[in-house]
Amino acid sequence: MPVLSKNSCVNFAGSQFLSAILAVVFAVAGCAAPSEPTERKPPVPQAVTDLSGSQVANGVVLTFTLPTETVDRRSLKEMPSIEIYRGLGGPGGDSETHMILLATIPSAAVDQYVAQGQARYLDQLKPEDFAQRDSIGASYSIRTRASEKKYSEPSNVAYLLIRPALDPIADLKTQVTQPAIVLSWTAPQKTLTGSSPPVAGYRIYRAESDSQAAGNVSGPKLKSPLAKIGESDSPSFQDNQFEFGKTYVYSVRSITVPSTEAVESADSNLAIVTPQDVFPPAAPQGLVVALVPGQAGAPAVLELSWAVSPETDIAGYNVYKSEEAGTSGTRANADLLLTPAFRDMNVQPGHRYFYAVTALDRSGNESPRSEAVSGGAPAESQPKP
Repeated sequence: MPVLSKNSCVNFAGSQFLSAILAVVFAVAGCAAPSEPTERKPPVPQAVTDLSGSQVANGVVLTFTLPTETVDRRSLKEMPSIEIYRGLGGPGGDSETHMILLATIPSAAVDQYVAQGQARYLDQLKPEDFAQRDSIGASYSIRTRASEKKYSEPSNVAYLLIRPALDPIADLKTQVTQPAIVLSWTAPQKTLTGSSPPVAGYRIYRAESDSQAAGNVSGPKLKSPLAKIGESDSPSFQDNQFEFGKTYVYSVRSITVPSTEAVESADSNLAIVTPQDVFPPAAPQGLVVALVPGQAGAPAVLELSWAVSPETDIAGYNVYKSEEAGTSGTRANADLLLTPAFRDMNVQPGHRYFYAVTALDRSGNESPRSEAVSGGAPAESQPKP
């Protein structure tokens, strides 16, 4: 049997003591609740690859698809924050080398810029951005972040050439006539940089609105976005494609063509109008009166006829009768006549009558009277024609 030295006994005892302590630690650890698994590395979103930009008036609209996965194919738990970088320079394309941070969109606010996974951001340029130049080159890039530790790789670079647009029209107004809604405005004179390029034309936009909300101080409630309905070379336009009783919202944008691509201004003031049909139709034409002699004890009657009105919204006709020339007379028909004809059964022998006809449209507007035409039945003692 081996003999232990004094020192060996001490070491052995120490080892037993240490083992006991470790056993207690492991036992306690085993009874504790399991800890949450920790992420080994921060999530890094995939880089945006479809960044594009387009000029809208004096701004640039950036569009891109937000990443939904990390570079190692894990799903992002929430929308990443966005950093937008911009470089401005001459039209030669040197803007890409001078990019600076333009805007940061925190994760909590990103959903305000996103619809169906597509993000949209407007960069509104200022006069100083042009630096006294007639055109500038603008380069944009973005990167996203899902943690505080690491960003995504930069996106592709979107480059475009920007030319200042004309100032928006401020005095668009409307006038309702029977065939058209007439728009008129004053031609703009300059851009935000003070330059005065010639106006190449105008584009006219229209939308329908809820008439009850047309006077809302926050702006009209459009049933659909403004859509282009025509163009004009002069500061006026006639909209013939409208309906009475509907509410329309109009806007006009001026265009310049400094090179091969037109630059469109921002929207003018919105002109809101609800045209009402207060325009009477034209007076009927071709009124004739013919005597139908009495037969077999039946009294004579007078037959009236006239030309059909060419207007498309005619609801019917009225006949006015008088026994004295030049007087207005009274309406002879009890109900509105749907056809251009009338038989006057209340004819007295030996009397002469004067007739005039009017037309009514579906809005209740009555036309002027036609030229008066006379007719009558012979007296009973006179021979019948």
